[in-house]
Amino acid sequence: MENRNFKLDTEWNMIHYSEKPNGFGILIIGDERHFVDEQNSFWLQNEGKQLLLNHLIQTGYTCFYSNLYGRHWGTQKSTKMAERLYHHIMRSEILNSKIHIIAEGMGALIALDLVKLLKEAIRSIAFINPVFSLKNQLELEKEHKFFYKKLLREISVAYNVEIANIEEVLGSIRDDLNDSPHIPLKIIHVLSGKRSYHQFEFSKKLVTKWEQNNKTIQSTFLLPEKKQQIGKIISNFFHQFEHEL
Repeated sequence: MENRNFKLDTEWNMIHYSEKPNGFGILIIGDERHFVDEQNSFWLQNEGKQLLLNHLIQTGYTCFYSNLYGRHWGTQKSTKMAERLYHHIMRSEILNSKIHIIAEGMGALIALDLVKLLKEAIRSIAFINPVFSLKNQLELEKEHKFFYKKLLREISVAYNVEIANIEEVLGSIRDDLNDSPHIPLKIIHVLSGKRSYHQFEFSKKLVTKWEQNNKTIQSTFLLPEKKQQIGKIISNFFHQFEHEL
């Protein structure tokens, strides 16, 4: 698998090329452990992620992603960097201008904002254990003291605010979740532990609302031992929406 690391401003980015490219690109927006540096990335280090990435590359996709300032928790700065990466890739690579997105965990926060920025340039989105609302995530973590404090610290760094002012900052962030993105969505839930079930319950209510205006939403539930199926599930989903270039 051929790949290339490059820098945009302060952030490292990585692109992976297929030996038999199908002409379609995938922007990957990772969760809290996601990172990219000058030589490596979480998607090459983690066995499960590497398995998923290899499947997508072998299927013909060109995959790319950014460090996005680390644990970004959906900041506008990170969303703008993801948008900038898209335009950079479109200028430098021979790819269809309508991309797929894979968003895991907090990556969903950026993916939803990108829909508004890139509009028709997004072909479809596959979510893995998505965090659709930062406010809801913070509320969920309140019963886990360690994770709650950790999340507060990360939000404080990402948004450059004092921990004491986080509630005020979150109050100014509008969770615009009433209207579904009008593109095909695949939502994959790996049900492992209490936290993932709570996330699933929130997503389930949201998807029920979205389905009223978007008939191309699909949900899949997996047990942890079936995670290796995610690559095939996502590529099969993406293929459904590639007939119209």
